Amino acid sequence: MESSGLALYIPVGLMFIVALGFVVVTMLATHLLGPKRKTIVKLDAFECGIEGKGNARLPFNIKYFLVAILFVLFDVEVIFMYPWAVNFKELGMVGFVEMALFMGFLLVGFFYLLKKGALKWEE
Repeated sequence: MESSGLALYIPVGLMFIVALGFVVVTMLATHLLGPKRKTIVKLDAFECGIEGKGNARLPFNIKYFLVAILFVLFDVEVIFMYPWAVNFKELGMVGFVEMALFMGFLLVGFFYLLKKGALKWEE
């Protein structure tokens, strides 16, 4: 039994539709069926039991955001490495060279960040 290439994606499409439908139905049900009591206490900002004080719009050091972006960058790198590791034997030497280039580019970027002092906290 041969299937066309597009027919192989029908289960994936159905799963996507079911997941999206579940999210939409759940959000609508909670919005329509949930209680609508808006009180001062309920609308107040909650910070893990600590009373809020001061202005929440204080400027943050850019280093926090830079570290977060770097974490996401290198986390995505691992996501790309997993399928390569699973198919390592099938990809052969060409796959190895491509992954070595990928890792090389990321290491060049990492060493550039180290040289610029992006990960140094004290100034």
